[in-house]
Amino acid sequence: MAENPNNDRKTLILRGLSLLAFIGITIFVFSVRDRADELAVYGYPGIFLIAMLSSATVIFPAPGLAIVFGMAGVFHPMGVAFAAACGAALGETTGFLAGIGGRGVIENTKIYARFEPFVRKYGAFAIVALAAIPNPFFDLASIAAGALKLPYWKFLLAAWVGQLIKMTYVAYAGSLAVNWLLGF
Repeated sequence: MAENPNNDRKTLILRGLSLLAFIGITIFVFSVRDRADELAVYGYPGIFLIAMLSSATVIFPAPGLAIVFGMAGVFHPMGVAFAAACGAALGETTGFLAGIGGRGVIENTKIYARFEPFVRKYGAFAIVALAAIPNPFFDLASIAAGALKLPYWKFLLAAWVGQLIKMTYVAYAGSLAVNWLLGF
């Protein structure tokens, strides 16, 4: 049975739009990354934006966890964790879009080959597990989720749960550290 050329065209258009969105978001994040600290003065919405921008950078490091750690000494740690988890999960959309748009480019890389089978086998559970620990490789899991066509809502929910776990222990660690330092 022959493949439908309309489906191929739709897939190509979706990949192109995803790649353009990924490039646009990445350019925006790099243009405002030096001003991320300024957003913290806006409280929880600022923490949300910092976490979103930090997570939107694919592969490149950003100051998100450091801000969460520090802001938990000023604001309630659970509020910081919740705002940061919401922002970080939404920011991970760029990796997901990169997976949809750049599937052919990344499929042949060695490091991607390590993450793809894990995400393929465990799906959303893999996303939760990898998002819950601080590691620079979660972007690869996001890319794999997009390339494997994991439903976006499942990806976003799993990324949020994992980010909430991670941000909670980072925020409480920051709160305890600040309280400990102020005790001296």
